[in-house]
Amino acid sequence: MMSKKLLVDVDCGVDDAQAIMLALAAPRVKVLGVTCVHGNTAVEHVCRNALRVLQACNKLKEIPVFKGASKPLVGSRINAGHFHGQDGLGDAPDPNAPGLDLLQKENAVSAMIRIINENPGEVSLVATAPLTNLALAVRMEPSLPSKLRGLYIMGGNTESRGNTSVCGEFNFTADPEAAYIVLNEYQCPTYLACWEFTCHNKLSWEFCDTWLAQDSHKARFMSQIFQHSIEAAKTERFQKECVAGAGFISCDSYAMAAALDDSFIIESDCYPVSVELTGTHTRGMMVVDTVGFLKKTHKAFIMKKVDLERFKQMMMAALK
Repeated sequence: MMSKKLLVDVDCGVDDAQAIMLALAAPRVKVLGVTCVHGNTAVEHVCRNALRVLQACNKLKEIPVFKGASKPLVGSRINAGHFHGQDGLGDAPDPNAPGLDLLQKENAVSAMIRIINENPGEVSLVATAPLTNLALAVRMEPSLPSKLRGLYIMGGNTESRGNTSVCGEFNFTADPEAAYIVLNEYQCPTYLACWEFTCHNKLSWEFCDTWLAQDSHKARFMSQIFQHSIEAAKTERFQKECVAGAGFISCDSYAMAAALDDSFIIESDCYPVSVELTGTHTRGMMVVDTVGFLKKTHKAFIMKKVDLERFKQMMMAALK
């Protein structure tokens, strides 16, 4: 079988790290590059974190890492330091962390355009971060989406439940204009793992304990960088943001799993989607057009149910 080709756009917090490791452990998958963007932490930390993850997986020399946008298209940058730690990986010390001199000289947006153009119709783009790099890329080359095999996004929300603002999910709220551009201009097969969906499909903390207890360097690395987020996830604040009780949510890994395994998604809705840009409480909220008011022909697949047993197997394999 031919290998799947992935390009991964991250704001490398802990769940981005988990998603990257999921891809690196998958059979017949080739990661062509990791592009970095502001989000969970400053873009310099994001780049360093991506290099740390590749080092933990012994892939540092194989997969290029590119630095991208350091702030949203409009307004100020926000971050998720309360959940991921100020450095994005739980503020876990790493004296052997690779330096930023290992980054590629090419900018992430240019690299994204080049890699997709070099592999027309073959690349699945997995975006687990604010969509600034993707928005800049399509503005530089409007034909880019037509050359993608598919676009897999972790972001947005379907029940107006916010985890960053009253009605906004983090990745979309961190750059609403970019999310608007991407959802309206990427006319390729588009799959969305939205915030409430990840909450409804969480795994148990018992599974998390078993997952981290594996006797491997990767499991020990993940256990170290994940402790801060585990503690944050068990706080009253996070429980209020979340849906359907306690559990382990690796948000970005759902989008990655869908890109890796075509059978992972069991049930999805298919609707035109956009993003609210002007509301006092709803700026950054995803708009799902169930009636047809937007007059859009392109529809996104909004994940509802997935194969959680398959997901557990993929997660376990990621840390072996």
